[in-house]
Parts: sequence; structure tokens; C-alpha cells
Amino acid sequence: MRLTWAQPEDLVAAELVALTEQGADAEALAAVRQRWVEAGGSPVLQPSGASAEPAPASLRALARDLLDELATLQPTDPAEPDGWDEIAALLPPAPVLPQRTSLDRVSGAWTGRAAGCLLGKPVEKIPRQGIEEILRATGRWPLDDWFTAVGLPDDVAARWPWNRRSAPTSLAENIDGMPEDDDLNFPMLALDLLEQHGEALTTDDIAQGWLGALPAGRVFTAERAAYRNLLDARPVPETATHHNPFREWIGALIRADVLGWAHPGDVRAAARLAWVDARLSHTRNGIYGELWAAALCAASLVADDVTQVLDAGSAVVPPGSRLAAAIALGRELGASGREQADALDVLHAELGHLHWVHTLNNAALIAYALESGQGELGPSVATAVVGGWDTDSAGATVGAVVGGLRGSAALPARWTEPLRGVIATSLPGPAEREIADLAGRTLALSGGREGQR
Repeated sequence: MRLTWAQPEDLVAAELVALTEQGADAEALAAVRQRWVEAGGSPVLQPSGASAEPAPASLRALARDLLDELATLQPTDPAEPDGWDEIAALLPPAPVLPQRTSLDRVSGAWTGRAAGCLLGKPVEKIPRQGIEEILRATGRWPLDDWFTAVGLPDDVAARWPWNRRSAPTSLAENIDGMPEDDDLNFPMLALDLLEQHGEALTTDDIAQGWLGALPAGRVFTAERAAYRNLLDARPVPETATHHNPFREWIGALIRADVLGWAHPGDVRAAARLAWVDARLSHTRNGIYGELWAAALCAASLVADDVTQVLDAGSAVVPPGSRLAAAIALGRELGASGREQADALDVLHAELGHLHWVHTLNNAALIAYALESGQGELGPSVATAVVGGWDTDSAGATVGAVVGGLRGSAALPARWTEPLRGVIATSLPGPAEREIADLAGRTLALSGGREGQR
């Protein structure tokens, strides 16, 4: 059996990459790498999460030993702490924003998240150049509508195959509501958990929620590692660090939205609750990614424009962190007036060495898409998708922010009508959830009070 994001022989290469990114001792890492390669292990991080064939038992046993050894090399950096108190001590004052929103804006946030995710689903794992080739071949470049297989030449389809799980339900000719996706499962689970526990929600509550509601096969990267660690009875925050080289990837960022929507305008409260969630599976910039996304979502429900939203989001990110630098780069490019292709060239030159589901490159792309899109749903989510990294997750976060900023009534019908107002899920309960119901429940978390737009 080929197990993605879990085979010890694949985790070694991923851990070597993660520790290099985090500034671990280069000489010590080189020594481990040499031992691994000499034993027959691959030092190459697999983009799809697993090597073609499981390793022999002896190599897998060595991989476990080396992962334990690499765990002792994880560096610390006072500019990138993991604890909430240490993070909060680094942050600038939180912006003063209104703390009432409207049902229309909350509904817009849910709808925008679904639309942005759906746009990116069929091309997940396809790089930037492949996405452009598909769009040009089908007459949809620049991207301003759903992807389609109609008219796609066979050679292009063979060169850039669709995401096989997603394409049947996410191409223009097939869309009938929002299909199931982890980018929507996590917000729906967060809604359930906040209704049960409120502001007293703990990381252990979230862990129990995962085990009770999330199929193990529908979590990935850091979440899959944390899920395995929970089943092994490891405590928090060891769930985030034990044999988990994906701890700074994008998984926590995609779980943030409801935690922000439940705190309209209160970005610091949204970020604190996001920290409670993120520490289950992530560290450092993986945590900050969720804090940032939660703050963006909280601000989007009350702000007047996307610049105000982005300013509020940056107020919960440690200013000396690598994430802060990535966000600043994205915003600078978005405000520069550069052609999109040139701006994306810069992002890929600076951050293209990272895995396609890393937090840093995707956050920079999200910031660029929001800044350059200036509050318009179609251009914003299209930019997030054609950037060519985590297309559905980046599209979802951008769509959530723009949808919250604009409100449901102002979103173009092209992006909303195919959703039919429903989101499919693999969580327990009905197979589809009504966006109207999700929005009403979410508004109730903030006291159910509607304010002015």
C-alpha cells in the first residue's frame, strides 16, 4: 500500500527540507542526509506525498530512527515563537474596527470561500505553466470563468491531467453545488465546535472533534501527521512536532475562517482562538498562517476596503517572522501596478523553491491576489488560482475575504449560481449543508447582532 504523507521513508526527505528552511545546523543535517543516502534512501521531497513503492523494512526502521535524531535539531528563534503569550508580546496594537456585521456579509464570506475553492479544485497540483496552457487551449485565458474540458486537446490533457478526484464535479459542464473538500470541511467542523464550546474551546476539544468527525483519509500533510500522533496518544503540542515535517505548511491556514467570522472586527480574539486550533498540528509560520487568515476573515466582515483588511491581518503576525516578509512581498507586488505575469515571476523566483502547499508562498500569493484584486471576486480568486501553488486553498481564502467584504448580494451570479447555495461534506450528518443555514449559525456565534455595512 502507498500511503501519502505518512511513510517514514518519505518523511526523512521532507524533514531535511523543513529543517533547512528553519535554519537548523547545516553540518548536522548534511551528516544525516549522507547516512540516509548511503543506506539507499531518497533525499528528494516527493511533491505528491509518497514514493512509488514502500521501502524495505530495514530502510523504514532507519527512517524512524533518523526522524527521532532530526527532532533534536529543530532550532528556536525568538522572532518566531510558538506560544501565544510570546507571540502576543511581539505584535503591534490591534486595529480598532467595528464589531458588528450583517448576515449578508457572513453569507458572502461562506459563498466566496466555496466559489474560490471550487475554481481551484480541478487544477490542484498542476503548476502555473500547465494552468495557463489549459486555459489558452480552451479559450479561457486570462481566467475569468470556470475551467472546462470542452475543446481541450488530447495532448494538453495528457500533459496536464486534471485532479482526478475533483474534475468530475468542478468543471463548468459538471458543477452542481459545491463538492466536498477539506477547505470546507474544516470550517464546518469549526462551526460545530464553537457552538459546543464557545470561547472556552481548547486544543484537546479540537482533537476530539477531529477524531469524531473527520475521516482519516480526508486530512493531509500536517493534519495527517497530527491525526496519527493523536491515535498514538501523544499530547499537544507534541502532536504538531513528532515526525511531522509539514508543520509549517498551509493546513492550519485553511482552518481559520469561522474563527475569524465569529469575531467580526476583533482580530486579536480571532487570532488567539486560531492559535488554539493551529498548535494541534503546526508550529511557527504554520501557526502564524492561521492567525493571519483568522484576522483577515474577522476584518473582512466589517472593513471598508481590502487594504484595511490586509492591514488588520498583518497586525497579528510576528513582525520579524518569515511569514511577515512573505506577506509584505505579496502586498508590495499587488500595489505596484506590475503586469500579473511579472508579479508572479517575482513570487516564484523568491518562494518557488518551497513545496506547493507551504504556508509562506501561498500566503504571499493570497496577499498579492487580494491587494491586486481590490475587492473584486472574479479577478481576486482567478489570480490566486493561476499562481499555481495550492490552487483550491488559496482560492478559498481569497474568496472568503472578498466575499465577506462585498457581501452575498454583491457577488457576481457567474460565481454564485452554480453553487446552488449548498456545500457537500464528508462530516457526519447531512451530505449537503445550506449556505444560508451555515451563515445564520455563524452570525449567531458573534451574538447574532447585525450592524451596518
